[in-house]
Amino acid sequence: MTRSRDQVSQFLADWRNGDQEALNQLIPLVYNELRRMARRYMRGEREDHTLQSSALVNEAYLRLADHQNIDWQDRVHFFAVAAVAMRRVLVDHARARNGLKRGGGALKVALDDAVDVAGEQAAHLIALDDALRALATFDERKARVVELRYFGGLTAEEAAEVLGVSLATVERDWSTARAWLLRELSARG
Repeated sequence: MTRSRDQVSQFLADWRNGDQEALNQLIPLVYNELRRMARRYMRGEREDHTLQSSALVNEAYLRLADHQNIDWQDRVHFFAVAAVAMRRVLVDHARARNGLKRGGGALKVALDDAVDVAGEQAAHLIALDDALRALATFDERKARVVELRYFGGLTAEEAAEVLGVSLATVERDWSTARAWLLRELSARG
């Protein structure tokens, strides 16, 4: 396991330094973990979501491939950035879906008292993204803690490592951010 972690960190450094082959060697080492992350994300989505976990991984991969110049710290940092990329894919997908549902060229059809659960879930994801953006305007670190813990599935220890702060700081930020987000989402509700 340590050897794999070291290899991931080395491939990231090589990729950052311009070695495109390093990216090809990196992907098989991280693909299964990216799939696990994607499945965790997709569990929170509606059953008939048009994206599947493999498509989510592929979309996130395309976004990550454009980020060669990131100063990759290590494997944990890579997965933190991957988590944010997956979140962005889902939010962009939800925003596009809601845009179409709000008359973006779609034919309007009345459905008697039907509840559009898919639309509600997309709306919740968008509301959470908007609330996280609002939190980031005055406390970026707390917003990053939420991204890393909630979306990235990182432990408090891993988040502390990525952010370069103490475990106690991450735990405080996590608790405060969750309370703030709950209040913010309730007020918007």
